[in-house]
Amino acid sequence: MPLLEIAAASIASALAAQEGGADRIELCANLREGGTTPSHGTLVEARKRLRIPIHVLVRPRGGDFLYDEAEAAAMIGDIEDCVRSGADGVVIGALDADGNVDVALCRRLVAAAGKLDVTFHRAFDAARDPAAALEDIIALGCARVLTSGAAASALQGAEAIAHQVRQANGRIAIMAGGGVSADNVRELVTRTGVTECHSSAGAARRSGMRLRREDLPGLEPDFVQTDVARVRALVAALRGS
Repeated sequence: MPLLEIAAASIASALAAQEGGADRIELCANLREGGTTPSHGTLVEARKRLRIPIHVLVRPRGGDFLYDEAEAAAMIGDIEDCVRSGADGVVIGALDADGNVDVALCRRLVAAAGKLDVTFHRAFDAARDPAAALEDIIALGCARVLTSGAAASALQGAEAIAHQVRQANGRIAIMAGGGVSADNVRELVTRTGVTECHSSAGAARRSGMRLRREDLPGLEPDFVQTDVARVRALVAALRGS
């Protein structure tokens, strides 16, 4: 049965993922920007409260995946913190200016991770040549790569993902992510042959604030959080129950 990873951008989301039956979480921040590295405090508190594996996204900012030396040093420091703080894995990725995998930088990131499980994130979808990028990622020793098939959603990219599964041929896990829900996950698995799926399973949450300043851009009180029922529905769909 394919595994389910939930992208959790808060401790509450991480706990909801666990309660709903997810196999692991990708702990992150700022999902609206595609995800960035969560705080040290968030990781430590999540580790105290969760029984399921925690993989930590290591991405210093939104935008592209071309990093300077200061950003590289920050990512290495964040990975070292993940090792010390009890994370089970890290999620990394970097490209050069031509859209190739930045193998030299990624080697440094993988080395810093040591024995931690390593996922290559959706920087893969921004690569110039997906077939060559996948071979580079396999050579780096990553355990899996997250992809939507370089499409707006994983279902739209299902043909490309299926091709990547065939190319990987068991050398690396291909994890489908991007618009994955209980309504489409079985079709996605059937069409692609992936062994892992990734979703945020998010739903809108109304803030408990009685003072509501909805007139302040960027400070709106309501937010999105992983929903237990959506996680359960995803798990049920994957298990065919």
